[in-house]
Amino acid sequence: MENEYYTIILRLFLALLAGGLIGLERTYHSRPAGFRTHALVCTASSLLMLFTVHQWRLMAGAPIDTLRVDPTRMAQGIMTGIGFLGAGVIMKERLVIRGLTTAASIWITAAIGIIIGIGYYFPAIVAFLFTLGILSLFRWIENVMPTLTYGRLAICFLRKDHIPEEELDKIIKAYNITWDIPSYHLDEKGKFFQYKMTIRTKKRNNFKKLAEELRKMDRVYEFSITPTGE
Repeated sequence: MENEYYTIILRLFLALLAGGLIGLERTYHSRPAGFRTHALVCTASSLLMLFTVHQWRLMAGAPIDTLRVDPTRMAQGIMTGIGFLGAGVIMKERLVIRGLTTAASIWITAAIGIIIGIGYYFPAIVAFLFTLGILSLFRWIENVMPTLTYGRLAICFLRKDHIPEEELDKIIKAYNITWDIPSYHLDEKGKFFQYKMTIRTKKRNNFKKLAEELRKMDRVYEFSITPTGE
């Protein structure tokens, strides 16, 4: 019995440790689900799986034909519940969606807790190390590798003093920004003419340079550049 208590404490502690360390990485980057959330998710997942593993002892007086040992059913229930928790950390800010990585980290933290709960330590350790590597090392890889940054550009002019599309194309491309075919709008009963388009570049700072250029142009009545992803 003492050995059984030792095993339970060990598995719950390992789940707490794994979830806490993964959560620390999320807390460091100011994510909504951090240290405590991940620690609780991993520990709870491990606890529920421990119940499945030890249900024979906990229900010793029950008729044997009423017990079904199937840890996968408990695991499926845990992962379904984690799906709702993960959805809660996904937020949309204008055209940017945030929280997908945190939701994924909660999901794999629950999976690690499940594996620890049934005592399958080796894959749990490997998954834990892989998770920390993905959250930290892969972030560095994403920062150094060339990627396209997308945005939405809207430029408004007085109807009789707007910049022709060909001239606007030269201004945008001068900052190593490419764009798709724009949409055209007349606002305020035809008083203003507006271009709206999707733009992309390999360096986010190019958006700032373009904004500075547009700010200096007297013909530009108003404009907005909204990044749509990271």
